[in-house]
Amino acid sequence: MTSFDFYTTPVPKETWNVPMAGDTRFTWEYQDGRDRLLALYQKGKDKQWDAQKRIDWDLEVDPYNVIGIPEHVNPLFGSDIWNRMSEKERQEYGRHQGSWLFSQFLHGEQGALNVSARIVQTVPDLDSKFYAATQAMDEARHVELYSRFVHEKIGMYYPINQDLAKLLAESLEDSRWDLPYLGMQVLIEGLALAAFGVYRDMATNPLVKQLLAYVMQDEARHVAFGRLALKDYYAELTEKERAEREEFVVEGCYLMRDRFKGREVFENLGLPVDECMKYVDNSQMYTLYQSLLFSRIVPCVKDIGLWGEKVQSAYADMGVLDNAKADLDALMRQDEEIAEKYDRQRYEQELAVRKKEVDEAIALGEES
Repeated sequence: MTSFDFYTTPVPKETWNVPMAGDTRFTWEYQDGRDRLLALYQKGKDKQWDAQKRIDWDLEVDPYNVIGIPEHVNPLFGSDIWNRMSEKERQEYGRHQGSWLFSQFLHGEQGALNVSARIVQTVPDLDSKFYAATQAMDEARHVELYSRFVHEKIGMYYPINQDLAKLLAESLEDSRWDLPYLGMQVLIEGLALAAFGVYRDMATNPLVKQLLAYVMQDEARHVAFGRLALKDYYAELTEKERAEREEFVVEGCYLMRDRFKGREVFENLGLPVDECMKYVDNSQMYTLYQSLLFSRIVPCVKDIGLWGEKVQSAYADMGVLDNAKADLDALMRQDEEIAEKYDRQRYEQELAVRKKEVDEAIALGEES
């Protein structure tokens, strides 16, 4: 059986071909480079890891509650729709929610893989090409681990969300070299990083927490890459050029906000979609979730200089303008520390197991 056999609705078996414009750029300057970007490139090399070995794939996951969260967190909880559901229907709804969420993570990572490879080609400076090459390896690893997780632990895929597909296509189709950076490194990666963080902190399932923490350790570097690479360049833009990028940011942020509402789940299960979406939009959980989703994007957009009236107005409309005050560097450091904590915990557990085995062996020897 192939992945196509596990989709909730059929998807095309042929590849999705996104036309690309622009130049593949070569540079003959091999010695000049920005110290911070070269340091990030070195960190990218040092932090490579194997998804088959670092993650404890033997940990069990409940496919009907993948993250392991209480039912009251669900936006439909307490509604007439929820109350009419049987226990079996609620379980199936939970499975579809988990499948939809992690399928979107998976598709987004494949998008990031393609866009990072595109950045290697189109960016004019070698230090950025170096780092983008390490990111392509990171993204391949993320596609690998999310694919395995969805297939083995949930057994169901959802097609790519069309809002995500649209932003990916717009990022790749534009001939300007900085647009893939802006679309992927700042918007898609920034939102994904925040979404991963929300679920990492909410989850009670050990495998999910571990997986998301390790992916976030990589993603924090990717967002930092976008900031470093674009900040200097955007400082030199004309007003017209900056306005074009700001319009791209506004459109992309609205697309990304709508990406995580899960409309496809309601449609697929035959639930009253408009009524369900009202519960989602008005739920306390979604309001908090939406604010947290933009915790990485808003300060980054401000930092790279795309902070005109149109952008600020859009963020005010979404209720996320206060995120501009967030300390992005502190958030990134926290992501690093949490991943390292899981490494230490696993190492200590392995030591305890080995110690127990040695103690048992010694005891057996003394008895004989």
